[in-house]
Amino acid sequence: MKMMKWGAAAMALGLVHFSATAEAAGGKTLETVKARGVLNCTGHDGSYLGFAEVDDKGNWKGMDIDLCRAVATAVFGDPAKLKIVPISWAQRWPSLQSGDVDIIIKASGGTLSRDTELGLQFSTSYYLGTTKVMAHKELNLKSLKDAAGGTICIPAGTSQEQQVAAYTAKLGIKLEPVLIEKTEELEQAYFSGRCDLYAQWGPTLAIARIAKGKVEDHVILPDVLAVEPEVMIMRQGDDNWVDIANWTLSTLIFAEQEGITSKNVDEIKAKPTSPQVAKFLGVTPGMGKGLGLDDDWAYKVIKNVGNYGEIFDRDLGKDSPYKMDRELTNLWNNGGVLFPLVID
Repeated sequence: MKMMKWGAAAMALGLVHFSATAEAAGGKTLETVKARGVLNCTGHDGSYLGFAEVDDKGNWKGMDIDLCRAVATAVFGDPAKLKIVPISWAQRWPSLQSGDVDIIIKASGGTLSRDTELGLQFSTSYYLGTTKVMAHKELNLKSLKDAAGGTICIPAGTSQEQQVAAYTAKLGIKLEPVLIEKTEELEQAYFSGRCDLYAQWGPTLAIARIAKGKVEDHVILPDVLAVEPEVMIMRQGDDNWVDIANWTLSTLIFAEQEGITSKNVDEIKAKPTSPQVAKFLGVTPGMGKGLGLDDDWAYKVIKNVGNYGEIFDRDLGKDSPYKMDRELTNLWNNGGVLFPLVID
């Protein structure tokens, strides 16, 4: 009991330290990043397929990695001025508060406790995903309620733990949780039969099933445990840095909306289709000054990284091994929820 009390006290002191660090860093992130000459952004401690993958040569790819590249390009005009820092789910918040990373882009949801207890700030959502459950087809489950008494693999240190607990309580069933932090080990536990079920973010389940080549052997149950907006996460107290994250995301979405791609951006810049597009691409001034960036920063982002649709297609969609549909993560005018902020 004494050890538990000391552990709680240490955690409380840690949160106080994190808050103090966040306040000390308030308003200076852009200045710090520019002085360092490189953006420190999150990777994964292994591979989180489709979002943060690293090959045996240390090359990173994935949607979250491309968003890191977009932010680096907004600041420096060069996507190569980026250091990917591999961290676990549990390391996310301490790494941000200590300054080891400048921004978290790691399939992380915006939640009340992360905002009010951990002193974090969020961008608008870059991916709207659902939490779902996959089961071995041989169990012949029609829904999660049929799985009462079974075992369920859950990624440790994530919001999925609470989502599973809340949903099973609502159903009035009990499941035995198997909590594992590393994605590869978690999936090995499920696919080897250690767990009857696997709770995860919906896109991750779909990708895992395809990657294992066992689509026919596993079923994703119809239950939707939660809807979670994935966001970029920053320390509180630095509105300019939050603005840069939001406008970088909005730039990717606006470009797709306007049909501006990495392939045609030079042509459109030479002959803008509207005053709004001229400002967006830095032909006329005003896009960068208020953010502390160059006026052509958005042009450089699209030229080097592409628009949102290009990023999705190569990391998750038709040009990737996973062939995922956009679903809700599509533009507002194409059946989805994504929309850009207004450039005026």
